[in-house]
Amino acid sequence: MQNERPLILVSNDDGITAWGIRTLVEAVAAIGEVVVVAPNKPQSGMGHAITIGHPLRLNKSKVFGEDVLAYECSGTPADCIKLARHYVLHDRTPDLIVSGINHGSNSSISVLYSGTMSAAMEGAIEGLPSIGFSLCDFSHKADFSHTIEYVQTIVREALIQGMPEGIALNVNIPAKSEEPIKGIRICRQTKGHWAEEFEERTDPYNKTYFWLTGKFVNQDKGQDTDEWALSQNYISIVPCQADLTAHHLLGTLNQWNLK
Repeated sequence: MQNERPLILVSNDDGITAWGIRTLVEAVAAIGEVVVVAPNKPQSGMGHAITIGHPLRLNKSKVFGEDVLAYECSGTPADCIKLARHYVLHDRTPDLIVSGINHGSNSSISVLYSGTMSAAMEGAIEGLPSIGFSLCDFSHKADFSHTIEYVQTIVREALIQGMPEGIALNVNIPAKSEEPIKGIRICRQTKGHWAEEFEERTDPYNKTYFWLTGKFVNQDKGQDTDEWALSQNYISIVPCQADLTAHHLLGTLNQWNLK
């Protein structure tokens, strides 16, 4: 990267007009050349879904002004990264992929459902350093202003230090409050799950539908987890990978009588 600004690809799952991605673009535009490919509508909770059997639409966007090359895509966050890599950027390779800033936490098990992190993981699968950023505030009036300095610090370090191939960082930032953020912690993913309920409701046509609700159940008392760090007003960083193999069980399963 001598004498050249790094190329940073930006995406998200809340849609190209979301306040979080505006903040992320503002933060990383001070560091490198920015290209945005993001969904044209909210895609929260899409996980690593990709579009098959339907056309993908890709249109230029002026959301970020004339100085930022930006496209809105009809597909999922993972679609956005694939299209960016193989069409928008042609033969250019991003120095870093960043996704977010998500409107709400993606800590613990939520990483599996997150479109924000799926964009980052798609980059990691392609062998590119990738980071997903989330703000732990679901309010429509969430204040992202305090995230900029931390995003810049993490992005600069990732570019300077480099990242192992196949790894994406899951970064969660506490909501803005009167208490200052204490710092940044490297963490493991909290063991937890969502206790889900489905509310049965009736629409104006007297037809039944269901609305997913629930609450997060933390099963982990460790003080090295993302949930603990966030509860103590630290930023959490969890290194993630696509390999879901339970390597510790391979030996046991090889003892089964499967012939």
